[in-house]
Amino acid sequence: MKVLVATQKPFAAVAVKGIKDILEAAGHEVTVFEKYAEQSDLVAAVADAEAMIIRSDKVTAEVIAAAPKLKIVVRAGAGYDNVDLAAASARGVVVMNTPGQNSNAVAELAIAMMIFMARTQFTPATGSEVQGKRLGVQAYGNVGRLVGAKARALGMEVSALDPFLSDEQIIAGGADPVHSVEELYACSDYLSIHIPALPATIKSIGYDLITRMPKGATLVNTARKEVIDEDGLMRALEERPDLKYVTDVMPDNYAALQEKFGLRVFATPKKMGAQTSEANVNAGLAAARQIVDYFATGNVRFQVNK
Repeated sequence: MKVLVATQKPFAAVAVKGIKDILEAAGHEVTVFEKYAEQSDLVAAVADAEAMIIRSDKVTAEVIAAAPKLKIVVRAGAGYDNVDLAAASARGVVVMNTPGQNSNAVAELAIAMMIFMARTQFTPATGSEVQGKRLGVQAYGNVGRLVGAKARALGMEVSALDPFLSDEQIIAGGADPVHSVEELYACSDYLSIHIPALPATIKSIGYDLITRMPKGATLVNTARKEVIDEDGLMRALEERPDLKYVTDVMPDNYAALQEKFGLRVFATPKKMGAQTSEANVNAGLAAARQIVDYFATGNVRFQVNK
């Protein structure tokens, strides 16, 4: 099978070598397509592809239409909103992610962001400590549980909300269960967001939830910018000068937020959650193994467009 590794933002060289070794050992032909300039370049590159490995690359309906032989796309990472699932399903293309491979990298970043904001972005101003504060975790999956564990190691108390887990599962994961998003925000000195961008979650976090947070609270977003109602965030920060927002996904209105709120707001220049050498390699190799397994056995364990 012809496998296209299409990465506008390339994998590390060691990851590319590992991906090729895994796929070629299974008899597949690998083409590495990196640092392309335009989306149209990707459309042109997929003509013969039977499988694809991507990162944040956009597999649109146009890309899928241009790839008549395509059978599987694997997103090296947890999120998959950069793939048109409806178009893939209509063509019978399997779409997978690689859950858990970037989890520790994202969790470490979330904790680092909390401390960064607690210490006033490392300026000389007096900051605060995270020990003794309560962390709320919105979605207690792979990343959320790791964030909770690291927070407990720092002496924080942890609450979690996840509609797919029972109270017993959340307790077993070391957190106190809460039963509504309103309750979670109201009890959290720090709130770490780990929900996906879905129709039900897009712009779901706005003024009403943010202003429920306790005095001096910080909202931490390493998930997706789309889950934030940016107008509502702006209004909340205007009315509550004690609140802070830190994010790994730069808001569209970031310049205005910075101008108005200064050190109360921070966004990384690009999405940094999975930007560690370890996560880079882990996700790439997992994607390659999933493609090999799919063609060898039909395994669709991590399919996201069922």
